Amino acid sequence: MRLTGRTFAISAGAALGFVAAVAVAAFLSREVANDSAARAFHPVWTEANWPFPGDPWGKGKAFRCKAADCGSEVQLYVRAKLGFCNCVTGIADDTDLEQMGDLAIIGGEAKPLGAGRPITVGSMSGRARAYGVGGARSETAISLAYNERCDMVAATVLLQRGPPTSIEPAVLAFLNSEVMLKWAEITLGL
Repeated sequence: MRLTGRTFAISAGAALGFVAAVAVAAFLSREVANDSAARAFHPVWTEANWPFPGDPWGKGKAFRCKAADCGSEVQLYVRAKLGFCNCVTGIADDTDLEQMGDLAIIGGEAKPLGAGRPITVGSMSGRARAYGVGGARSETAISLAYNERCDMVAATVLLQRGPPTSIEPAVLAFLNSEVMLKWAEITLGL
């Protein structure tokens, strides 16, 4: 069988196309594997000193998760606000979350990145909402608040980089851990 110039060009083009498709598929599968590995982090929360000056609500608990464990450096600040929550409706909407949350402690101008959503921590319910923090910083934050009757817990997450939605499940898992639920029980007098 004799190949003409045109037949040879078509065959060579098809072969090159096949090789290119295989190379692209290999590259994409490696990128998907790397992305999945990056998302499959295992948070390790280490208690740190409360870094903020005193205010009417007092000191809370501060935790840090290293970038190697959380995909990015993450700071978590949690404290109780006794008697501050609406005893009937709790933290019912984003307006309640903005009034009762603790986002102001981190400073900077915070702009919502979307609507808030309901959360559950132990037997308590509340809300969470992601924010972009401007000013001299370029970070993202999550404000969380949940209550039991008239008492509440405000939690603030500060994330150096990455979407806040990637760390929120890990934060909620930590807040729902035995040690943090026991802290909330003792602090709120449940």
